[in-house]
Amino acid sequence: MQQFKKWLRYIGAAMLLAGAIVGIEILLEQPMGLFSGSRPSDLGFNAGKFKPCSWKPNCVSSTAPKDDTKHFIEPLKFSGATEAGWKKLKDLLASNPRVKIIADQPGYIHAEFKSATMGFVDDTEFALDASAQVIHVRSGSRLGVRDFNVNRKRVESIRALLVI
Repeated sequence: MQQFKKWLRYIGAAMLLAGAIVGIEILLEQPMGLFSGSRPSDLGFNAGKFKPCSWKPNCVSSTAPKDDTKHFIEPLKFSGATEAGWKKLKDLLASNPRVKIIADQPGYIHAEFKSATMGFVDDTEFALDASAQVIHVRSGSRLGVRDFNVNRKRVESIRALLVI
């Protein structure tokens, strides 16, 4: 019984510490980055594909196999001039205060999306395929297993705003 009470005190102290950290992040409205994870070094668009999503259901990609319903998402489509579609995407990203552009190269963008409260970071990539008039996209969480469809919803909201 004594050992059980000791473990309860440890668990209570850990929960109190975690609550204090989250409380500080919320009150200061400045996540400390405890949940940001490390920036991947293996991202990019090579041979018409992004890095494959892992087994975790916290990533979507337009270059995943179509039968992989957990990860596949349609690419972003646009009509009209290629430059206009690409510029509109860049403007959408620039207008979001929780987005940090990491790489902006001709036909490729890597952006970090940071959650408002806890500071979770998702890496989102865009690759322009001018001949098909689409923008391929991959969005994946750095940490955790599930993302409660945040990455899929993000891409769909970008799709809705990208209508040209």
